[in-house]
Amino acid sequence: MSEYRAGQIVRATAGRDKDGLFCVTGVDESTSHLLLCDGRRRRAARPKRKKPGHVLALTGPEAPYPHPTIQKLNLGEPVTDRELRRALAAFKEENTLG
Repeated sequence: MSEYRAGQIVRATAGRDKDGLFCVTGVDESTSHLLLCDGRRRRAARPKRKKPGHVLALTGPEAPYPHPTIQKLNLGEPVTDRELRRALAAFKEENTLG
């Protein structure tokens, strides 16, 4: 199991949100669950808790996606749902066209 950090972009591989694109906004150290948001169904105020084995990392912890919102998450600053939606949309567009 790889180490997850805030700012990574992941794809859900299990559950009702399977194949959904999410951003890791934190890690619950007590239960080792990831806190995931997409800005639409899962807002920043109520992140989805998911086991690390139920997601696939699309970006690594050492090489995060270069977007201002992701940089804010890495610095521990709060982000809005709108910023999360835009960052995930840019990531999706870049990876489907490129």
